[in-house]
Amino acid sequence: MRHTRTAIAAVAACAALTGITACGGSGSGSSSSAASGTYTFWDPYPQFDGTSAWGKLVASCGTKAGVTVKRTAYDTTDLGNKALLAAQQGDAPDVMLVDNPVVSTLVQAGILNRMSDVGISTTSIQTNIIGAGVVDGSPYGVPIGANTLALFYNKNVLAAAHVDPASVKDWNSLTAALKKVKAAGKKGITFSAIGTEEGSFQFLPWFWGAKGDLTHLDNGNGEAALSLWKDWVSQGLAPNDVLNNTQTTSWQEFATGQYAFGENGTWQLGNAKKAGFPYGVISIPGQDGGAAPAPTGGEFVTVPVQKDSARYKASAQIVSCLTSDSSLLATDTTLSYVAPTGTAQSQQVTATPELKPWVAAVATARGRTSDGLGTRYPVISQQLWTAVQGALSGGTSPRSALEAAQKAAENHQN
Repeated sequence: MRHTRTAIAAVAACAALTGITACGGSGSGSSSSAASGTYTFWDPYPQFDGTSAWGKLVASCGTKAGVTVKRTAYDTTDLGNKALLAAQQGDAPDVMLVDNPVVSTLVQAGILNRMSDVGISTTSIQTNIIGAGVVDGSPYGVPIGANTLALFYNKNVLAAAHVDPASVKDWNSLTAALKKVKAAGKKGITFSAIGTEEGSFQFLPWFWGAKGDLTHLDNGNGEAALSLWKDWVSQGLAPNDVLNNTQTTSWQEFATGQYAFGENGTWQLGNAKKAGFPYGVISIPGQDGGAAPAPTGGEFVTVPVQKDSARYKASAQIVSCLTSDSSLLATDTTLSYVAPTGTAQSQQVTATPELKPWVAAVATARGRTSDGLGTRYPVISQQLWTAVQGALSGGTSPRSALEAAQKAAENHQN
């Protein structure tokens, strides 16, 4: 999720256009023969150049496959748009790394190969992590890692309020802890409820933790989650600016040292170490206890459709190299991801013990497009974050907001 903000809605809208060329951009893929020795690779990591560990890994995987990799890095949104255009022009890259919720959109557009069709095994990947890349029972990519959400907590703030973090086991105990913190003169919890995919991403653990159903936003269960957030804001246990908070600005609030809890992701571990106060991490609790399912973030390595099917052999070798346990360990350490295989996860925790709660969080995480949602997710998500905004701003009740969201999602899909 770290790399994506509005990509899901943008790519889905792009795919829906009658003329895909309206999405703009230009392809830089390759449809030349397999004997050319040059394979194109697109990824959403413009922050990493050819001298970076990631850039060197991609190049080395090409070398091991006996080819030269020409790597191009795009912004995540640009990558999805250019992929659609390039495929329409018969100029798709040989290998492409895309944000996990975009996979189903690209499959619907006929751009991606099934992993089984190009000889790539996915049996070692955790089922819930690969779920975001599965369409009609078939994986169309391999995840290079996953990130998800949990609650960071400030040990100093909790100690001053006489709150034991181990006592936070469900929503009631969490709310009780927030009230103690407020009474002690500190601030409760910060999160992102902004009107974008980030807002939905952060709301989903609470929605799913109440057994909410994305296909029936108004079934009553999700209402409890929205009421919880609304009550926190109205009681001053969470700040009003959550309505405008991105995950970055929410983290900046937590980093002031005034907040007891901050909902954020694996990618903030480096910043947590620099925060200047002792911190801990706990799973986001479900309404009645246990860890709530949180959404998975992260990218999938895919093999786009080519005119020359002979190219798939080298492409598959590149994918297999990038997703081997040794490569996953190196990549996920660089990206602050949790590896998608048990073997690599064990190695990560041995090397970095503070990853242990994140491995547990990823184990219960859920793909946003899983359960057959696929390309319906962007529409549902937009209505979900609209409902959150409406309820938290005081403009409507949680029930009315979710009823309107469900009706709008149904009208859009019909």
